[in-house]
Amino acid sequence: MKKGFYYSAIVMLSLTLMSTQCSSDDDAGPFDNSQEIAEIVSTAESGTWRITNFNDSGQDETSDFNGYNFSFNSDGSLVATNGTNTVSGTWSVTDDSNSSDDSSSNDDIDFNIFFPVPETNDFEDLNDDWDIVSISNTRIELIDVSGGNGGTDLLTFQKN
Repeated sequence: MKKGFYYSAIVMLSLTLMSTQCSSDDDAGPFDNSQEIAEIVSTAESGTWRITNFNDSGQDETSDFNGYNFSFNSDGSLVATNGTNTVSGTWSVTDDSNSSDDSSSNDDIDFNIFFPVPETNDFEDLNDDWDIVSISNTRIELIDVSGGNGGTDLLTFQKN
């Protein structure tokens, strides 16, 4: 009977000690990155861009987009044109703190690109929720690690 009492007391003491070790910031809400999202959107909308690097799971496919200028418009439309051909789609920048295909960071921001084209079209390869590697006034570097095959895609836009 004494063993059961001592065992219960030790368990209760352990639980009490563990609960007092938690810091008060554990209950803080999600990271607010709305200002960072607004800055990224503003940068993307600030002119026309060209693809200077597109690496699809180790294969350089940059030349598929030679001559195309991309416009990220404030209404969410995305237009790529080379003077002869025009491909229209959509884009957005979103907070995706629960994404399962990328980092475990709680402040994950996705740069979303979508062109409604057949799978055989080169622009279909750009359709994804890209993670931002870096961004400046003249360059947007994106990455995507595929949840399916584990391949890594890299996409870089350079301002014209």
